[in-house]
Amino acid sequence: MISKITLQDVTKQFDSKLAVDRVSFQVPGGAVFGLLGPNGAGKTTLIRMLMDILRPDSGSILYDGSRLTSAHKDRIAYLPEERGLYRKETVRDLLEYFAVLKGVSRQQARARALEYLAKLDMSDTAGRKVEELSKGNQQKIQIAATFVSDPEVIILDEPFSGLDPLNLRLVKRLLAEEKKRGKTILLSTHQMNQVEELCDRLVMVNRGRKVLDGPVAEIMERYAEPALVLECAALDGDIPEIERAERQGNGWKVYPRPGVSPAAVLRALLEKGVEIDGFQRASTPLEEIFVKVVEAGEGVAHE
Repeated sequence: MISKITLQDVTKQFDSKLAVDRVSFQVPGGAVFGLLGPNGAGKTTLIRMLMDILRPDSGSILYDGSRLTSAHKDRIAYLPEERGLYRKETVRDLLEYFAVLKGVSRQQARARALEYLAKLDMSDTAGRKVEELSKGNQQKIQIAATFVSDPEVIILDEPFSGLDPLNLRLVKRLLAEEKKRGKTILLSTHQMNQVEELCDRLVMVNRGRKVLDGPVAEIMERYAEPALVLECAALDGDIPEIERAERQGNGWKVYPRPGVSPAAVLRALLEKGVEIDGFQRASTPLEEIFVKVVEAGEGVAHE
């Protein structure tokens, strides 16, 4: 894993409050990385340190292997949770302004502004004032303003707020395109289903400390239920390999007895003549994993 951003034992304290306590993790280049945690966990402080708005009291933050400095700021773009647009400006002028702020030429800024408006299906709004747009369309303009300067790293804090399903699809498509272009995207959101769908890796913090870290697929596997979901009409008779079975939609969720493998359960069912149209291992939604880890105060850190 090639790291774009590396945090090494980063600590930040405000008066008597320890906001971030010796947190370490790596954000891979060209990946979508989830930063999760309950309110007050330290996410905003971490983001502000990644933006070089705040400096850590101890530890270090590296960008491409070098210590993060203000010189890296033009390579990083940030969509804050607290929105802020110049409402009296036209959409095109606003996007050009944000691009020029990051060192883009005026000509390139205009071309990129029009490009991102087209990607978000908003070309017809270029000459309109921001205040004339709906809340959802203003959110899309915020997202376009984050990408328009062609940054290497994009930090998005609750980017899906206020988007309807159609616009949500457009924004997710844009994120996928930027990832293909090699951009590194750090996503902070409470919408766990979006993290499951979009993120390659995640880190979770709670009370200022890292409690979970690793590839999303491995974390989902680690917390998966010891059960199988079967597509079958009926489960007749007693099957010794199964501890219990629960009806689930048009199928069943079956729990093997301790020490019995899923393969052994499937063999037993087939020997009993059960017609199985499909099966998969039961998964635990990331939202449930999030709640479990936070409520249990777990400190399971995997690199």
